Amino acid sequence: MTLIRPFRALRPAPGRAAEVLAPPYDVLSSAEARVAAAGRPWSFLHVSKPEIDLAADVDPYGDAVYAKAAENLDGMIREGVLVRDAAPAYYVYRLTREGHAQTGLAAVASVADYRTNRIRKHELTTPVKEDDRVRQIEAVNAETGPVMMAYPAAPAIDAVLAAAATGPAEVDVTWPDGVRHQMWRITDDSAIVTLTRAVDALPALYIADGHHRSAAASRVAEARGNEPESVRYFLSVLFPAHEMTILGYHRVLRDLNGRSPEALVEALGKDFTVEPSPEPVAPQSAGVFGMVLGGRWHRLAIRPELIPSDDPIGRLPITLLTRHVIEPLFGVTDQRKDKRIDFVGGGRGLAELERRVATGEHAVAFALYPTQMSDLIAVADAGAIMPPKSTWFEPKLADGMVSHVLD
Repeated sequence: MTLIRPFRALRPAPGRAAEVLAPPYDVLSSAEARVAAAGRPWSFLHVSKPEIDLAADVDPYGDAVYAKAAENLDGMIREGVLVRDAAPAYYVYRLTREGHAQTGLAAVASVADYRTNRIRKHELTTPVKEDDRVRQIEAVNAETGPVMMAYPAAPAIDAVLAAAATGPAEVDVTWPDGVRHQMWRITDDSAIVTLTRAVDALPALYIADGHHRSAAASRVAEARGNEPESVRYFLSVLFPAHEMTILGYHRVLRDLNGRSPEALVEALGKDFTVEPSPEPVAPQSAGVFGMVLGGRWHRLAIRPELIPSDDPIGRLPITLLTRHVIEPLFGVTDQRKDKRIDFVGGGRGLAELERRVATGEHAVAFALYPTQMSDLIAVADAGAIMPPKSTWFEPKLADGMVSHVLD
């Protein structure tokens, strides 16, 4: 078995991509998905968030939801909105955001290599979300959400992808958020062999976004006894690590844990310098944080001696905030389960932090400097696990661009 291989993608028919492509299932709430899919009968949200076609109070993990996903996907195929390629291929997937392009390879990746940690992880999964992806895959008999992965420096791979993306794209769609999604198909046998061998020569691949999807694919393969052969591979898009962008993954807390705003500022002064700021604080280094408290921004700078230089997890912005603020001052010891804390992806911007505090939904918000790709790779190589919600990759892949049918 090779690390990756080509596959027969199920994808939008020519000219239909603009009707189909949708944000990933996990970046929109059900309410947001209902709005986004309104008037768009062929949006892939009807497959990835099928509860939008059922009663508003439906259990999103109920049997009816998964049955609706299968019904909707079958309908898109029956009506010719989605078609499946006749022969296996690789696909070049380019994302362009604010003038920056990242060019990746859509392929299916080895479940066996995922299990042996050649495809490396940096996050834990939650059972409920993992079970959800397993049931989704089983219901539609396909993997419809790609796992975003990073590969280390490999100029030979970059060159093949660049060459394949020189002509007109088969898909070229710009979303309202300004992100451009383009795709080219690679069917040339020599290019396919070159890419397969070049990726196979890499020491490792790194999961960037999609830990639940990859874990679910592995579970489905195990449950099916690794048959048919298609279940031994999972849907992926591989990007060069140096082209990928991580935004900050911010924290908001519902209360001040019994303190007044003034008392919180005083307590923070033990480990940080705290300065009011007349404008939003976008941190420019790992030890600097923005804080929205009492209707105004503050700049927090941790004392330099508290940043460990030789610990890839200890020096992460979220670890510093956790060890010196979230745990000791707010008493939150499990960010995956504690309902007093929530997460705001960097794609929503600092304005979302201001809004959460201004509405009273949360009492305080913290803006974080983004995790760096070098730190992600260091943690994964060490076999370690980052704190939950440490990375927010932007731009996101589209659901519906390519799906991997399990047959």
